[in-house]
Amino acid sequence: MLTLASKLKRDDGLKGSRASPAASDSTRRVSVRDRLLVKEVAELEANLPYEGYYQGGKFQFETEVPDAYNMVPPKVKCLTRIWHPNITETGEICLSLLREHSIDGTGWAPTRTLKDVVWGLNSLFTDLLNFDDPLNIEAAEHHLRDKEDFRSKVEDYIKRFAR
Repeated sequence: MLTLASKLKRDDGLKGSRASPAASDSTRRVSVRDRLLVKEVAELEANLPYEGYYQGGKFQFETEVPDAYNMVPPKVKCLTRIWHPNITETGEICLSLLREHSIDGTGWAPTRTLKDVVWGLNSLFTDLLNFDDPLNIEAAEHHLRDKEDFRSKVEDYIKRFAR
């Protein structure tokens, strides 16, 4: 957030200077995006509830916000190794709102925000945990075979990778 705030200050300083029309056009677009992001990041500072299988784990996500945000969704990857039916061990995430085009109509829309993404990710650890349409098939099948062993493996991953 500090990076965005200092970039906004630099961009505001450029408004008074003489820059080429192409450069000021580009700066204006990035500045609008950055202003949206600064506002949204400030709203995300509230604590999120944790419950269920993944309680107590700290999971880190990388979010890439494209220049065309908020017309296209951010790209999100889980950096913490996790045993989860909707997140692969390499970090790919199955969450419909991160898709630009979704068959079920729940994909990205310009009215969505980073706050929606964070709440969606949080829901993957609670009510959106989906064993019926998994991205990590092995984890989903593990849960179907032996729920207690699945829970033990999740706890082991949390101890090893999510502290």
